Amino acid sequence: MEEQKEEVTNIKYLDTPLIKEQLTEIIQLLNIQPKELIRTNETIWKEKFKGKDMTDDELIKAMCEHPKLIERPIVIKNNKAIIGRPPEKVTEILK
Repeated sequence: MEEQKEEVTNIKYLDTPLIKEQLTEIIQLLNIQPKELIRTNETIWKEKFKGKDMTDDELIKAMCEHPKLIERPIVIKNNKAIIGRPPEKVTEILK
């Protein structure tokens, strides 16, 4: 992104957690289900949530309460979003 001189906003949601409405909007921009945004290898997930049958709202609430569960980085541009893993995927949104 720096090489292409793209302006980006860095949302440090580990420092300032997202609220439900923000996270819901990001999930819609990503065009994924909430479960797809969860880092299932995180200890918090394994200890508190793994194996539970959770609704989308419950998953979003868990991510808001435990931002480490959110896959990162997320890049948003022109009402489109992408999870930047692997980093090469970010170029898809910059086109």
